[in-house]
Amino acid sequence: MSKKGTEQDFWQSTANSTIRGRCKYILNQELLSDVKFFVRDHRSEGGSASKPILVHKFVLAISSPVFYAMFYGDMAERGNTVEISDCNYESLMELFRFIYCDEANLTPDNVMQLMYLAKKYMLPSLADKCSTFLQENLDGSNVFDVLPHAQKYEEKGLLDRCWKVIDEETEEAVESDGFVTIDGSTLEKLVERDTLRIKEVELFRAIDRWAVKECQKHGLAAKGSEKRRILGERIVKGIRFPLMAQKEFASVVLDCEILTTKESFEMVKYFNDALTTPLGFRSAKRTGQYSILSRFGSINRGSWSYSGGGHDVIGISVDKPIKLHAVRFFGRENNEYSVTLIVHCRGDMSIPNTKGNYSSELIQSELGDYYGFNVFFQCPILLEKNALYLLTASIIGAPSHFSDLGQSTVQHVQCGVTFYFSQSRGPTDICRGQFSEFLFTTIS
Repeated sequence: MSKKGTEQDFWQSTANSTIRGRCKYILNQELLSDVKFFVRDHRSEGGSASKPILVHKFVLAISSPVFYAMFYGDMAERGNTVEISDCNYESLMELFRFIYCDEANLTPDNVMQLMYLAKKYMLPSLADKCSTFLQENLDGSNVFDVLPHAQKYEEKGLLDRCWKVIDEETEEAVESDGFVTIDGSTLEKLVERDTLRIKEVELFRAIDRWAVKECQKHGLAAKGSEKRRILGERIVKGIRFPLMAQKEFASVVLDCEILTTKESFEMVKYFNDALTTPLGFRSAKRTGQYSILSRFGSINRGSWSYSGGGHDVIGISVDKPIKLHAVRFFGRENNEYSVTLIVHCRGDMSIPNTKGNYSSELIQSELGDYYGFNVFFQCPILLEKNALYLLTASIIGAPSHFSDLGQSTVQHVQCGVTFYFSQSRGPTDICRGQFSEFLFTTIS
């Protein structure tokens, strides 16, 4: 044996001063390797040739319970080769790179497969890195490509981020190629969301395009009856046809023949103020186009009485001028409420009262989901800077939930608008009661 030796004889100390560096050095090297993974190399001719990756059972086993069972468990592999058919060479190499040196070169092309491998081999820290990468690179053009994977792998943070992007970039999202690939249950959740930012007629166009694609997938003629059957009643009833302009309905919806003759006839009567029976479609405006401020910190599931004998009143002012479009109130499931909402401003009594009957619906809010209703003003109300407005609500209906942990000063961070609340007469006060949220737009 040579006394001098070679560089390879001292690889542990020559440029590999850390355990991470030494592990990185032996990855995919013959040195100490005791197992080979054979996996397809998509860059090879035909994309089917197998290529080996040389690794070490011990390193894999101390990183993953799946690899530990594979090499040291009761049913351990006895050979020194493993065939892998559910991924490609580049992705498996990145998985091993993460195991050996805690780094992974994530790209839009490999992140989905790495997420799959991280789940398969029970590497939660790698799954977290993949989820973070996807959230940071998510937008309307790719959100429907990512959403099914977030659902499949139960990545709640990623799933919540997907729905947030869908709410904020609805038009771009439903125009993307990924939209027509989602399943029916996902489309149901989409159409029922109150927070979408899209005109109802454009949402309908996208849903019709999805139905046509499904018909083609199943070899069916894209007739109205087939599209209706594929969509199902829940999706069709989730489209808010009353929010469309009559011309939009006539030029877009009627030609698609998704509605029955009776439904189309009733909608035409609705647009011409000739309908005497209730429509089977929701008419509540979607709130995604508005900024929403919650003045409370939590929902109280107790009982708040709407006796009809009193009024709920709150004072409100803002540090920047805004247009107030609607006020949100609490309700209870399957109940209707009769509301008279009055807005007073010192020296100005020209703001008309708002009256109507409202059905309590499930509201998705930063407070959490709850049953309530939006009272929209016929025309948005201009709230001028530093002016005090009193909102008085007379509500008749079943007892509702309410909120507590209210504050006198609440800032809407994204809009930079600060709301100031003051107490007046009535059961509602700053800390608890009604007037749960305010829907507004800023004035540029």
